[in-house]
Amino acid sequence: MAGSTAEYISHHLTFLKTGDGFWNVHLDTLFFSFLAGGLFLWIFSRVAKKATTGVPGKLQCLIEMIVEWVNGLVKDNFHGSREVVAPLALTVFCWVFLMNAIDLIPVDFPGQFAALFGIEYLRAVPTADISATLGMAIGVFFLIIFYTIKSKGVSGFVKEYTLHPFNHPLLIPVNLVLESVTLLAKPISLGFRLFGNMYAGELIFILIAVMYMADNFLLQALGVPLHLVWAIFHILVITLQAFIFMMLTIVYLSIAYNKADH
Repeated sequence: MAGSTAEYISHHLTFLKTGDGFWNVHLDTLFFSFLAGGLFLWIFSRVAKKATTGVPGKLQCLIEMIVEWVNGLVKDNFHGSREVVAPLALTVFCWVFLMNAIDLIPVDFPGQFAALFGIEYLRAVPTADISATLGMAIGVFFLIIFYTIKSKGVSGFVKEYTLHPFNHPLLIPVNLVLESVTLLAKPISLGFRLFGNMYAGELIFILIAVMYMADNFLLQALGVPLHLVWAIFHILVITLQAFIFMMLTIVYLSIAYNKADH
């Protein structure tokens, strides 16, 4: 039982990838990321094409509420042009939420479906892959640099990281180290926070599924309510993590755009 349990967990935590070395591509992460992104674009484009000024349908009401809510958050926190930041925040929230929501699918279903096509390994939750979350965080990192340069210029960008917090030429190396650490900590914490929470959630689902393999009937029966309770709680987790990723993206860009000279 111990051997089969360990093999079961290991199997569900193994990616479908192009090779065994460090430089490989997680094909399942890419597939489900594009699937979630495509679903987001399809839903929003469908609603936009069928939008009416009369009595809206339930889906249109939901989409309008999400758009207005996100736009309100951006308006309150980003004091600049919202033409790019508002759509970006909406995309981040919806995309991350849909990728997180894949975790609600029973852990054995994706693998069993993939086995029909001769695929041995498959992990369905892109945000439980550190490569995906850090990839998105790196995108935010470059946007932080872009908005800092856009608001302050190249010279202002250099000053932000050489003359702050200590406005003295002799302390430029110290300032550079302190500000560089602060800058790099933003994408790292952003990526690891989402990854850590989603990986933990995925692992708990796998551990609950292990209970169905037990020889004890009571333990098998206990797995059903535990699975249901964790799934209901996890709905809050996946929504909260999408909100946090979006909100921190808005705040980081706002800080970059509105940084004052010192």
